[in-house]
Amino acid sequence: MDTVTRLMQLAAKRFKVDPAILRPEQDFFATLAIDSLKALDLLTDVEDSFGVEIPDYELQGVVTFAALAAVIDKRL
Repeated sequence: MDTVTRLMQLAAKRFKVDPAILRPEQDFFATLAIDSLKALDLLTDVEDSFGVEIPDYELQGVVTFAALAAVIDKRL
């Protein structure tokens, strides 16, 4: 399973949405109806699930599932 698919499934589970509605190019804040605090919860899930640690500065401007997956891939 590729990183973006795994990421979207993780986000769908965390925020109880149908993973079928998620697309890599979507803004995850808008799509999941989350704020920055809830995004931190997602980041914690991501770091635990993928076994990576992502510094805050690497997340500046990252708002799509595809962009977040690219950051994760750089850390794997």
